[in-house]
Amino acid sequence: MTGRPAQGPRWGATWDDGRLTARLWAPRAKRVELLLDSQALSMTALPEGYWTVTTPAPAGIAYRLRVDGADMPDPASRRQAGGVHDPSLAEPVPDHDWQHPWAGRDWAEAVIYELHVGTFTPEGTLAAAASRLRHLADLGFTAIELMPLNQFRGDRGWGYDGVLPFALHPAYGAPADLCRFVDMAHGAGLMVILDLVMNHFGPDGAYIHQAAPDFFDPDRHTPWGAAIDFSKAPVRAFWTECAEYWLRTFRLDGFRLDAVHQITGPGATVSWTPSPGTCGRPRPTAPSTDHRG
Repeated sequence: MTGRPAQGPRWGATWDDGRLTARLWAPRAKRVELLLDSQALSMTALPEGYWTVTTPAPAGIAYRLRVDGADMPDPASRRQAGGVHDPSLAEPVPDHDWQHPWAGRDWAEAVIYELHVGTFTPEGTLAAAASRLRHLADLGFTAIELMPLNQFRGDRGWGYDGVLPFALHPAYGAPADLCRFVDMAHGAGLMVILDLVMNHFGPDGAYIHQAAPDFFDPDRHTPWGAAIDFSKAPVRAFWTECAEYWLRTFRLDGFRLDAVHQITGPGATVSWTPSPGTCGRPRPTAPSTDHRG
């Protein structure tokens, strides 16, 4: 077991070739541990308030973090073993065999269908929704805007009170199901845009408050929860890595950013452009819109 500076991602756990690397930003913490089965592995403190550890582990292992004695799922969990209070899972990225080469479409061609996976079909899953993509293309739509897919408390909801922004909600399916959905959409000539909520966290299961209180701005409050402090580089890194995770893993075409008027303050205007080739196209677009009053 080794503690080492995070290279690449600074948030969350990644699994590769039999080794798990866990990372967390917890600048006020005195002690942070990675919990695996019956083991509590001490994480190493790094500059800027980060903590990390690397250890041998099988793919799909469940884990928790312990911050100054408080156990919690990973705030940057890529997948949960169950609900928002359950352990997180460390898995390799989906090994999807992409069938449809895709260079994107001109944004001027966008005719967008806003799709809520849970209500679009009786099954309420990505697999069921994928079977109807050709029908949407035949109707003249050129883009699908997926309402938030990240995990929130319970199995049904609009998704705007999510608490684990990296994690696909298991009620909609597994990460492999989202890969297949996007692949089939591209095969039908449809762009896929994800609704990403970066302005607040929901009320139940947002352990980021305990792990890193400095993630939030004590002088501001949104109508839906504590305001996020974008003046801090680790906070900006959280959201950049979140966006890149969705783009890289699932080859999305871009985002609709929710309630952008609440993404404000110092640091909030720092632009972000993914690296060339992030998701099979030179520079994926990330449209910013807001439908709230």
